[in-house]
This record gives sequence, structure tokens and C-alpha cells, in this order.
Amino acid sequence: MKQLIIAAAVAVAAFGARAEATTYTIDPNHTFTTFEIGHMGTSTIRGRFDKKSGSVQVDGGAKTGHVEVTIDLKSVSTGVEHLDKHLESDAFFDVAKYPTATFKSDKFDFDGANVAAVEGQLTMHGKTVPVTLKADRFNCYMNPMYKRQVCGGDFETTLHRKDFGIDAFENMGAPDDVHLLIEIEAIKQ
Repeated sequence: MKQLIIAAAVAVAAFGARAEATTYTIDPNHTFTTFEIGHMGTSTIRGRFDKKSGSVQVDGGAKTGHVEVTIDLKSVSTGVEHLDKHLESDAFFDVAKYPTATFKSDKFDFDGANVAAVEGQLTMHGKTVPVTLKADRFNCYMNPMYKRQVCGGDFETTLHRKDFGIDAFENMGAPDDVHLLIEIEAIKQ
């Protein structure tokens, strides 16, 4: 119970009544970008992107924010080397032509003091598409290692490959829907 009270106090301090934006830098050691997609109606393929960077600005008093995240698509990792190479090819991410994906947002939705969703634009494979990342377990805490405040949570959405011009193997049963999960922690600057 004491930890819950401390966490609530930190969240209020971070996003309370003061009207001033606070900047956080994404901690690559505690941020994970993963995806899940069905495989021909049987199993689920899961993968991640190992390299990502970006920053978040939040003004809890004004209930506003700004985020920019860049994902290095060449860092895709499924645990299967030949599948990684296939995903990097022009049939999917085409990393030679489009090496990164970016998410930018200036619209944060709040539920009380906490971020509930972030609405923005995802650019990948030469296309920009509106995306809403739903937040879960958003929280702030004083990190004992960094001696600074850290805020983060789990964010998720479902993307449609076709929106980005990626439709490889659709005629063989590969689904259009991709579940994207971003577990993020960002350090106060």
C-alpha cells in the first residue's frame, strides 16, 4: 500500500497542476517495441526491434504532450535469422529504401493525471498513417539507479499492413493485421 501511495504522489508531482512541459528521453534499455502477426492461420510470429530512440514532452497541467520515436527497422529480430532477412527485404520493410519508422504525436489523451492514449502519425515504408496507441499501466517513479524520475507504460495498437503498402503473401493467407506493442520508459531530463 505504501508503494502505491508513493507512486501516486510521484505521478501527481509529474503531471499535477503546474503548467510546464517536462522532457523525457526514451531509455533504450527499458523500452521494447514488439509485434505479433498470424502465420498462415496457424501460429503467431513474434518479433522485436532492438534499436529505438526518441523523446517525450508532457505537460500534465495543460494535459498536452509531444512525442517523437524512431525505430531502426534494420534491427528486426525474430530469433530466426533467415526470417529477419526476409522481413528486411523489399517484400516487407524494404530497409534498403526505408531504414526507419517514425511515430510523432502532439495529442495525448488523459484519464485524470495519467496518459490514457497517444494519437499520432506512424511513417513506415514511405506511407504516413494515423495511429492511436492505447496506454496501460502508465506510471512515474523515482528510479533508484538513475536518481531521476522515470515515466512509462505499455502502449498498443493494431496496424494494417496494406495501409503501408505491404501486402506480401496476402494471397497465401498472411493476415493484414499486426499487433504492435511498445513498452516504454523515459527518463526525465
